[in-house]
Amino acid sequence: METRTELSTIGEFGLIKLIDSKFQSINPETIKGIGDDAAIIDTAGRELVVSTDLLMEGIHFDLAYTPLKHLGYKAVAVNVSDIAAMNAIPKQITVSLGLSNRFSVEAIEELYEGIKIACDEYKVDLVGGDTSASRSGLVISITALGTAEKKNIVLRNTANTNDIICVSGDLGAAYIGLQILEREKQVFLANPDMQPQLDKDKDYVIERQLKPNARMDVIYELRDLGVIPTAMIDISDGLAAEILHLCKNSGTGAVIFEDKIPIDDQTYLMATDLNFSPMTAALNGGEDYELLFTVKQEDFETIKNMSDISFLGYMTNDVDGVKLMMKSGTLINVTSPGFEHF
Repeated sequence: METRTELSTIGEFGLIKLIDSKFQSINPETIKGIGDDAAIIDTAGRELVVSTDLLMEGIHFDLAYTPLKHLGYKAVAVNVSDIAAMNAIPKQITVSLGLSNRFSVEAIEELYEGIKIACDEYKVDLVGGDTSASRSGLVISITALGTAEKKNIVLRNTANTNDIICVSGDLGAAYIGLQILEREKQVFLANPDMQPQLDKDKDYVIERQLKPNARMDVIYELRDLGVIPTAMIDISDGLAAEILHLCKNSGTGAVIFEDKIPIDDQTYLMATDLNFSPMTAALNGGEDYELLFTVKQEDFETIKNMSDISFLGYMTNDVDGVKLMMKSGTLINVTSPGFEHF
């Protein structure tokens, strides 16, 4: 039988000490981490990039099918993804939690185990945070800090007409994974004796939902090739929403081609099984956390052999928006608003 230690037995400072004992700073920029009123980070004249995400139980995650270790990892990854989208290198994070008394010390340790795995993978230091009681379930707020030379920073509003539109990885898998998990939850609620149907043929899409990866590998590969994107954003709310963001911010339009949008075979098969359009999942699903970026025409030869990169289309001077060229040759407007938080 698993032991359960109540949070009240160790208190806030005991919890901070427990967390601090599991993390060691590895970046020279980290002067002071957990244990004081604030962290101290030496930027050495470089640009400091900061991003914060808030994850709310019942809105952004469901603990009925989300293991706490996976949740900890994902919470870090989605923040690192924001730093990657600025073409910066993540260095530190802070983690703040809102906790109800239904969580034991062991449960929080499991959450932080996932956080530590992500910290190790992305080479970031946990330097602080906060904890508070919560009456509305688990709340996770993570702030990520990264650095970059000023010349390497990439924004959303700097794409140009005729730039090539690129995307990493494949799209729609996280959304389809979510639909499968939600379906199995409803089956379980209707009949708790039913075993979940999470066969091996569903493992990829489920992992994409529960444990997405921040594409720092793409950032490092672009740096090795000496290519700086003209604009970049990560795909949290779906391809359609993000490319509309790039166009609106940059004062451009875009044309993308249906047959260039990358969809994994398992995503396609599972979407079909759910009677859902794979293309709709790719365009509007969200939570893929791939990088959508534009490059100059002259950089194409340099990056054309990059692994796991697809070339979707090009930016235009048509400020009316984004067009999707269907396989049939029909040109349609892309108008997805993406995920609405309120």
